[in-house]
Amino acid sequence: MTDWLKAAESQKKDYLMDLISLMKIPSVRDDDAATDEYPLGPHPAQALNAFLEMADQDGFKTKNIDNVVGYAECGEGNDTLAILAHVDVMPAGEGWDTDPFDPVIKDGNLYGRGASDDKGPGMAAYYALKYLKDQGTKFNKRVRFIVGTDEESNWTGMHRYFEVEPAPTLGFSPDAEFPVINGEKGQVSLLLSVPASNDGAYQLKSFKSGLRFNMVPREAVAVITAADNQQIRDDFARFVGENPISGNIAENGDELTITVIGKAAHGMEPEKGINAGTYLANFLDQYEFAKGAKNFIHFLGKYLHLDTRMDGFNGAFTDLVMGELTMNAGILKFDLENGGTINMNFRFPKGISPDQLQATVEKVATPLGITVKQGPAQAPHYVDPDDPIVKTLMRAYINQSGDKNAQPEVVGGGTYGRLMKRGVAFGALMPNTPNTMHQANEYQPVDDLIKSMAIYMEAIKNLVSD
Repeated sequence: MTDWLKAAESQKKDYLMDLISLMKIPSVRDDDAATDEYPLGPHPAQALNAFLEMADQDGFKTKNIDNVVGYAECGEGNDTLAILAHVDVMPAGEGWDTDPFDPVIKDGNLYGRGASDDKGPGMAAYYALKYLKDQGTKFNKRVRFIVGTDEESNWTGMHRYFEVEPAPTLGFSPDAEFPVINGEKGQVSLLLSVPASNDGAYQLKSFKSGLRFNMVPREAVAVITAADNQQIRDDFARFVGENPISGNIAENGDELTITVIGKAAHGMEPEKGINAGTYLANFLDQYEFAKGAKNFIHFLGKYLHLDTRMDGFNGAFTDLVMGELTMNAGILKFDLENGGTINMNFRFPKGISPDQLQATVEKVATPLGITVKQGPAQAPHYVDPDDPIVKTLMRAYINQSGDKNAQPEVVGGGTYGRLMKRGVAFGALMPNTPNTMHQANEYQPVDDLIKSMAIYMEAIKNLVSD
């Protein structure tokens, strides 16, 4: 019997060298820098091409599709096994102890943006496939390692792949956690618009919080004018002392700039974060703002603050198989010219629809003069636990981890696995490792990454040999 962990350890040096090189590329989607050549900005394309050049040198057949998606291929057969990863990353944000794009290994942990989501896991799966190919494994399937460049936004690259290339027979995405994610909740964002009207003793000049819809905002900043600046300062000091946040107030003439610092987290588990935007709105809601500005603050501070399950909307919902509906207030903005926008991102199980979610929010928003528009939606995705791909992946995980009680899981995150009828998510976050995806100081234990490579080796070997 092959010692897969020993095989993975033999790849460790080269794996870390290639991974760190890839992590140094700040591959955040940048629409402001988009061109015809680089539709998602230059850095995601740079990371894609770096991966494809590496795969080409490793003896894979490679293809770049429009600088938004590409693949490395080996094997042959009537069926295609797809491994879907991504080389784009979330914006770094603030709060890092190290340079997010200059990876370092400290105390056995690899720190840097992409260590956990998804360059570390993706490269572990790639090295597993490379090892099998180099060992002369006989593949009874075509295997395509497909790499997207905007998984953290709207999946332009991977949707393009499925438009121009044949759909895979089955596959997995190394972009979640172990053991196997055989179910993913549906996703939809509601975009709320608030009028710019702003009369009253207190004026909201601007409010800004959040980087992406699928990320709990760590920081929020509001610029206001107030009837009593000292009262604001005294009230804020008490507010910070009573809540799990930090913050400060800066005075510039008659304006106050109020900053709140919370904790970022992945939007699929918003309860694990501290939403700086709703905390700031909750603080401001006690003052005499008026009209659109007041409604913006009040909606955030009363209805979205500390509510990740729609309890305040009387909209909480749970499915026995897929679990609870979750809600994240991800991007929150207001200015005097454009008014306010609020992006509410939902992860919903089967049994409820985006139209129902919109109607529930409108019952609260409409009386406040707030309009609600529904964005693109993804339906819930579920693969039967008895499907051979789930059983094969589970067996590999149990063999390499020793966790004989492991069971497939349903999560709120959305991965490329849902693009295939027989697609699942598979690693690489270990059950007892903290989830730092989308957070400052993102990291993965190096030993976890090597163990995940061993799991991928056994899993891919069995999938291409069955």
